Amino acid sequence: MKFGDLALDAAQGSILAHSVALPKGRLKKGRVLTATDLDTLRTVGLTHITAATLEPGDIGEDEAATRLAAALVPDPERAGLRLGRAATGRVNIHAEGPGIVEVLADRIHALNALHPMITVATVPEWQRMDARGMVATVKIIAYAVPEAALDAACLAGQSALRLRPATCATAELIQTTLEPDEDGAKGQKVTKARLSRLGVTLAPQHMVPHETDPLAEAIRASTADAILILTASATSDLADTAPEALRRAGGTVTHFGMPVDPGNLLFFGEIQGRPVIGLPGCARSPALNGADWVMERLLCGVPLQPRDIAAMGVGGLLKEIPQRGRLREA
Repeated sequence: MKFGDLALDAAQGSILAHSVALPKGRLKKGRVLTATDLDTLRTVGLTHITAATLEPGDIGEDEAATRLAAALVPDPERAGLRLGRAATGRVNIHAEGPGIVEVLADRIHALNALHPMITVATVPEWQRMDARGMVATVKIIAYAVPEAALDAACLAGQSALRLRPATCATAELIQTTLEPDEDGAKGQKVTKARLSRLGVTLAPQHMVPHETDPLAEAIRASTADAILILTASATSDLADTAPEALRRAGGTVTHFGMPVDPGNLLFFGEIQGRPVIGLPGCARSPALNGADWVMERLLCGVPLQPRDIAAMGVGGLLKEIPQRGRLREA
């Protein structure tokens, strides 16, 4: 693509780079200039304009953006995403329903490194999305790009985006109590709101004493697709009440603790192929905490290993929750 000052006599078919004010209205930038447009420009005394002229092998911005978006999401219906219509070199990609976004970051990095005029911006990896939320935007910065560079970008970014909807339709929150008058209403309400954002239904409130055997029995009896545990006293060791109850119920504990604050005192595991998450006390607040990241992934069928938890430390210093018992700088 050639860009720069261009005589009107040679400008037909070129793309106007800057809007031009006219006695009535204006010619907007990005317009492909016709013979009539050039005559209009001459009437206001212009002999030259700044324009972009495509060369052999160039692909216009809208076609390029459309092709790249289709490479990122070859099967939109299966990926749970919707590709918008190209305009000014941009195609927006939206979620069709609630879920979390799987981003193959290495592919996005690779395509963004190929040509400075070919760009893709996404939400963070595993970002929770509402229906119609924007997942990514493809933007061709120039009016055209070389087809060879576009082909390379399409190859590098192949199938890099998809939405992971919830695979768990139901969940149960089991809360433990130390005092007979504890009702657990706050934890139930906040958890129900969290789950509803992913379309997951929460079972009726379930309270048990803060003891290993009653909690183990409640875990064993649950028929929900996912089990959440919120204890009256914080879990402070792998041998503490809640992790031990999961093991006694026949389940396994995968990991305890995480480098995310608030949210350090979390554990997770499974029983009969269903995820079990021991929530930290900060989960009683609607504010973002480490449990959100773990719960959203597991509810959407994304496997988690200890190394995945370890990788959450960078960016894991979240906004303080004033209501929690022990503040960072108390």
